[in-house]
Amino acid sequence: MFILDETVHEDIRPLAWLIGRWEGAGVVGYPTMTSRNFGQEIVVEHDGRPFLRWQARSWLLNEDGSLDRPSSTEMGFWRVADGEAELLLTHPTGILELYFGPVEPGRISLRTDGVLRSAHAKEYSAATRLYGLVNSRLMWAMDMAAVGQPLQSHASAELQRVE
Repeated sequence: MFILDETVHEDIRPLAWLIGRWEGAGVVGYPTMTSRNFGQEIVVEHDGRPFLRWQARSWLLNEDGSLDRPSSTEMGFWRVADGEAELLLTHPTGILELYFGPVEPGRISLRTDGVLRSAHAKEYSAATRLYGLVNSRLMWAMDMAAVGQPLQSHASAELQRVE
């Protein structure tokens, strides 16, 4: 069980349950791709300032659960302002995202406020993300609007905190 550290800045205490290293698996799919299972590691850190540092890495898995190849990575920061969470993310594929949404105990529901992409990045226009702490596990789901497709399910995972 996560115990709140006194060094967590007061502004981000509603997000403190995210802090730690998480590992698990999920499924990714979209009309433009075949659904696949993936493994994921998320690391959420703080240093006493009013933000959390976020890093997520994923790997596609073979049908037997063995590692196939690296899939996605994202880095960013969480903040809280006026009772809403902000998540700022950058991807090596040339995409930057800004999400915002309400924070509830053990639940964060986000939608994109802005998406910026390089001229060479795939078309990507909007997304929603839902994060929840369920039975001490980090559960998340993402819907996405991209490559001419409307907002729809893209990925979800269940992760457990690891030491």
